Amino acid sequence: MNHLQSRRIVVKVGTSTLTYENGKVNLRNLEKLCKVLSDLHNSGKQVILVSSGAIGVGVGKLKLSSRPTETRYKQALAAVGQCELMFLYDKFFGEYNNSVAQVLLTKDIVLNELSKQNVVNTFQTLLEMGIIPIVNENDTVATDELIGTNFGDNDNLSAIVADLVGADMLIILTDIDGLYETDPRKDPDAKKIRVVEHIDDRIREMAGGSGSNRGTGGMSTKITAAAAATSAGINTCVMRGDDPVLIYKMLDGEDIGTMFIAVEGTV
Repeated sequence: MNHLQSRRIVVKVGTSTLTYENGKVNLRNLEKLCKVLSDLHNSGKQVILVSSGAIGVGVGKLKLSSRPTETRYKQALAAVGQCELMFLYDKFFGEYNNSVAQVLLTKDIVLNELSKQNVVNTFQTLLEMGIIPIVNENDTVATDELIGTNFGDNDNLSAIVADLVGADMLIILTDIDGLYETDPRKDPDAKKIRVVEHIDDRIREMAGGSGSNRGTGGMSTKITAAAAATSAGINTCVMRGDDPVLIYKMLDGEDIGTMFIAVEGTV
């Protein structure tokens, strides 16, 4: 299945790809990701990056031993980490002569028709100008305590963004190469599911629980995101993020990650 014709692509990258176990930024992964996305952009594709990692990077930046649980500290770390992340993205994308823009969203904004249309207009204008939007939830103000403001996780956010911009493809980069019938961390003989044409309860059960302890979601949140995206007519690939060059191979139709097929009649 060749996806080279996909022109507008949303790429979601998780905290586990962007940082090391100690919370410090994984500069090698980050630089490779920016290079690949810049190259895709140069080839004529429109790229939107949904990036987790603000709180994780904030933890590393301030040299904390663990991720805090209290909301106000998480919000403060998000503010610190988001600044650091955008500095790095601006630097690495800039090295390949591409400009980036920061877009911070909360759920209430996309639930309101007027502000939602403003968001769509902003994305469209940025893409028309050849700018790569970098999206994150506005963690500094969006919390579970503020009802209606929280997306829950950036996997969900990436599916919403893909729908908002009318993307052809959603790519979710994570620390596992797709969906497996059993947990590959525990079962060396675990079998990977190459293609999913319909997300049912059996597929959801395979997803299991959370993944990296540095992020907020595991495979289950990616299945939920894939279900939302495919229902909107958007093919979705869940694949490992430690080697962004694999994105080329996936777009060429090679067996990379797990491909969730868009629901017919919704494209």
